[in-house]
Amino acid sequence: MKTLILYATKYGAAAEIANRIAKRIDGAVVHDLKSGNIPAIEGFDRIILGSSVYAGSVRKEAKVFAANNAAALANKTVGLFISGFVEDDKYYATNYPKILLDRVKVKGFLGGIFDPAKAGAMERFITKLVMKQSGYINRIDDAAIDKFVNDLK
Repeated sequence: MKTLILYATKYGAAAEIANRIAKRIDGAVVHDLKSGNIPAIEGFDRIILGSSVYAGSVRKEAKVFAANNAAALANKTVGLFISGFVEDDKYYATNYPKILLDRVKVKGFLGGIFDPAKAGAMERFITKLVMKQSGYINRIDDAAIDKFVNDLK
């Protein structure tokens, strides 16, 4: 089964997760949605779409891809993942078309990374306020990634 992993990221956590997923799936192709030149999805049996989430919204590139390809994705095995720190199923319903969500085989909240060196002053302030931490945080969940990949098969 040919697998395409597409991701949208602001600071790199979704890219890290996409690459960790790819290491668990033989021959998977990983592609950043922001870079353009997206491979034709017709050549793949399985599509994994992931994005970081900020203030309840996934990245614009992920939303646009999902909206523009919802009908074509309905004929694929689809997995969606979210990268972030606050797990909430509403992120899927508020960011992706219902036609796609009705077809998704697996959804996963796979954790995230906060790197204050890459964040702006407001993001550092909010993270410190909400999470009560101010330094580097890596909460990518490899066990959740394993479960996501196994559930997708």
